[in-house]
Amino acid sequence: MSEAPPSVDRCTWCGSLPEYVAYHDEEWGVPEYDDRALFEKLILDGFQAGLSWITILRKRENFRRAFAGFEPAAIARFGDDDVERLMQDAGIIRNRAKIVNTVKSARLWLDIQEKEAGFAALLWSHLDGGRPVQNEWESDRQVPAETPLSVAMSKDLKARGFRFVGPTIVYAFMQAVGMVNDHVVTCHRHGAVRALARKA
Repeated sequence: MSEAPPSVDRCTWCGSLPEYVAYHDEEWGVPEYDDRALFEKLILDGFQAGLSWITILRKRENFRRAFAGFEPAAIARFGDDDVERLMQDAGIIRNRAKIVNTVKSARLWLDIQEKEAGFAALLWSHLDGGRPVQNEWESDRQVPAETPLSVAMSKDLKARGFRFVGPTIVYAFMQAVGMVNDHVVTCHRHGAVRALARKA
């Protein structure tokens, strides 16, 4: 697991835990356009509700194993027996409502893939020109918990039948998948993420 030298400036939220540092340096804020990967992240952010992200991060591989690699076509076929199996899986968060929602969300995802331009296109269409928002925060304390953009995306997802997609969860999702660059300006990743957005 790679880590930048301790002297490198980072967003303060990631602290010094190796898992958080690697996630911050390698994933958080990188623009994601893959339909399946966006589905996985949205589901995991929903499971995070009421918990810390480090809890989910440490269980992420267990989640991937339990939910068939987050392949929506496979999850959509899950039945009551699968839900009960997952409720006995100590490697994940055993919340029945969130497990059932994952199965329903997979079916909704398939419907979007079939009838629309795709899940990624749907989500990114909420951004002006499909371009990531480049913020210029000087401190983590300035970063909002939600924005009008996350409220709009939340409403759209809820109207389609998704659950655990409130504006705060959606904003955390948008930060993670690079729809917004919320690395503070002093963070060594701020400029790198901005450059990735330009390429995209």
